[in-house]
Amino acid sequence: MSTSVTLNEECGQRIARALNRNPAVGLAVGIVRAGQLALFYGHGFADIAVRAPVTEDTVFRIGSITKTFTAIAVLQLYEQGDIDLDAPAGDYLRSYALVPANVTHRPPTVRQLLTHTAGLPELVRPSRVFTPVLGETVRFGQRVPTLAEFYRGSLRLVAEPGTTHTYSNHGFATLGQIVEDVTGRRLAEHLRDRIFAPLGMTHTDLVRSDRVSAGLATGYALRAGGPRPVGDWDLVTVGAGGVYSTTRDMARYLAALLGGGGSMLRADTLTAMFAPHYQPDPRLPGVGLAFFRHDIGGHPVVEHEGLLPGFTSHLAVAPDDDLGIVAFTNGARGARAWLSTEVGGILRDVLGVPTPTIRTDVPHSPELWTDLCGWYSFRGSARDVPKWFIAGAKVAVRRGRLVLQALSPVPALARGLPLYPDDSEDPYVFRIDLSDLGVGTSRVVFSRSRESRVTAFHLEFAPMSFDKRS
Repeated sequence: MSTSVTLNEECGQRIARALNRNPAVGLAVGIVRAGQLALFYGHGFADIAVRAPVTEDTVFRIGSITKTFTAIAVLQLYEQGDIDLDAPAGDYLRSYALVPANVTHRPPTVRQLLTHTAGLPELVRPSRVFTPVLGETVRFGQRVPTLAEFYRGSLRLVAEPGTTHTYSNHGFATLGQIVEDVTGRRLAEHLRDRIFAPLGMTHTDLVRSDRVSAGLATGYALRAGGPRPVGDWDLVTVGAGGVYSTTRDMARYLAALLGGGGSMLRADTLTAMFAPHYQPDPRLPGVGLAFFRHDIGGHPVVEHEGLLPGFTSHLAVAPDDDLGIVAFTNGARGARAWLSTEVGGILRDVLGVPTPTIRTDVPHSPELWTDLCGWYSFRGSARDVPKWFIAGAKVAVRRGRLVLQALSPVPALARGLPLYPDDSEDPYVFRIDLSDLGVGTSRVVFSRSRESRVTAFHLEFAPMSFDKRS
């Protein structure tokens, strides 16, 4: 079943086509313009057993979109003068220690935690790698350990802060702990009083309280015998992914992000939050504070996704265009790839920006290929999940074409991807076609040393960097 409120026909048709390609138990999409929920699309069921439809007030687990709320809590303390973003995070963290990978390394700063460049790993307990959320969960109803207990008093870094981007829940869990240690209050209380209540987000919470439990959707996995409810888990790293919310409430949040922050943050702080704070290469949009940055046909966009067992979510904001989109699903295979692609497609439709394609008007530069060819190593440690799927890459000439071949168990990557020139002014900028992965096309840029030798390449669709081996 499907319900719609003031549904734009073109957006509805796009969503319908997406659901035809990618079945989902339930899907909610909200589009915010002029400070309100202008368009809503609800498909399917929040709970199959009772045939409860997805509505604007269905509560979803929003996963890592939580990180944006935790970042705002930190920036509120920054505005009050209680936190210096460029001070060592350890100056404010009382509950456990951040241990450097090497005694010669500088300690990570608060800003580096906000940009995933603090040097923390993605996986803390290798023995729990096959448990939900890499071992960061307990069965719902069991006692959730404190972070001090979970980390046993210390959290060890695996890289020098500021040298590479590694997505890590533990960085934002630590930021949530800093909020608690500085304010003396639980993070859930701070978010309710300082963000959710001022914005009127009455069905949003960091914990499963009465505010959210009544309307909570069931998470499903699509199995051979049909949809099956997933296990019910509580997050230990709650500041990284614990929030529950609805499309209606998230529309209020998007309106605040688009309107300068309102009662959340000063307009200048919000602008700074969306600005680049880490760029692996100046030709790429990079990362803001908690938000990932993109460019859609000259329109700046910041976004974040969320992923928990049974739930996938995506939030995107085009601040210069007063446009925001949020999408949730509670049971769809591969939604981490296709949901963000569909949200990007809706943004392009509303902004009137065509989908980027492989260019045929930019000539190849074979005279540069000798320097481009070679082996490249993925930055990061063995405890970073992306390294399990892309350990490295090789650039080579195959049948007269320049090809990027990943060292990966994913067939679409291992087969090799042709590198197509994408900038007539810069022969070190290429585009690859990732349609087989549901991502579309994406830029690849090669950086060079002062001696004009190629040193690394960087991906646009994810802030991943690969260093050239000597």
